Amino acid sequence: MKITIKEIAKMAGVSTATVSKILNKKDKNISDSTRQKVLGIVKEHNYIPNTIARSLVTRQTKTIGLVIPDIANPFFPELARGAEDKANESGYNIIFCNTDDNIEKEEKYINMLIEKMIDGIIFTQSAKRTMGFKNLNLRSTPIVLIDRDMELEGVVGKVLVDNFAGAYEGVSYLLDKGYRKIAFITGALTTDTSVNRLNGYKNALIDFGILYDDEYVLAGEYKSEWGFKAIEQLVNKETDFDAVFCGNDLIALSVIKALKNYGKAIPEDVGVLGFDDIYMSKFIEPELSTIRQPNYEMGYKAVEILINILENPTGKNIERKLVLNTELIIRKST
Repeated sequence: MKITIKEIAKMAGVSTATVSKILNKKDKNISDSTRQKVLGIVKEHNYIPNTIARSLVTRQTKTIGLVIPDIANPFFPELARGAEDKANESGYNIIFCNTDDNIEKEEKYINMLIEKMIDGIIFTQSAKRTMGFKNLNLRSTPIVLIDRDMELEGVVGKVLVDNFAGAYEGVSYLLDKGYRKIAFITGALTTDTSVNRLNGYKNALIDFGILYDDEYVLAGEYKSEWGFKAIEQLVNKETDFDAVFCGNDLIALSVIKALKNYGKAIPEDVGVLGFDDIYMSKFIEPELSTIRQPNYEMGYKAVEILINILENPTGKNIERKLVLNTELIIRKST
């Protein structure tokens, strides 16, 4: 039969409030001997706290939801690892939700997390989402956006990267190397992330005196299949290009394979530049030049911001928005 807090208190000769404080680690004013006595009884009787009941009292479940669009994209597991590490350090648990870039699935998961009374949500929305949620009240659930920016109810913090600067640096590097006809193959231009990378691409061309041409921009999905299709489109249209800047590394990896299938030498005939620096980028031939995002740090910092807000209700002196820098990584594909 399961032991109760009242029975533990009776055995230890203390109040139930004292037992509760010890179990919830709010026992700084309780003597070490009393603490050890209570914890000894807890261990002896294998007492497991009722987390639901405790959350009703403390109004905290010590649980954070992490909603990401594509766990198959190697960018997101590293981000999730950073989020999990920070949560564990701070005594929180993480519930992972993968939406497959599906808006309906996204809303289903958000609703589930709210019903489970999680303390807050770390959220990267689907590239297909162009507006907020229709049927969800997010006012009572704090959200920290990560990777992709948008106007959304309930948002209390953001962790982003400077996508404009990253794209500008990368395309400028290609231009410095002598490439002049640079195609840009990217995901859907529905997110702030994609638009900022496009603008970085445009501005680099302009600063080098090269006229921007829509023909060289192909927008689809941040998935490897799109890289193959985009190269096929460029070849079929007989578009003259000598480099490809890719919206992410998954696209870049398939672009390299597609170009090889068409008999192109990389980087001699066509240079290829990615964005992300996923672990696979170092293990292909040729090794992929790319723009590194600090994805682990993004996940870690997002949870840090959320926990700071949860544990400091007044919200004073809390950094609520971080814009992290990218880094150009030069390898053999350029």
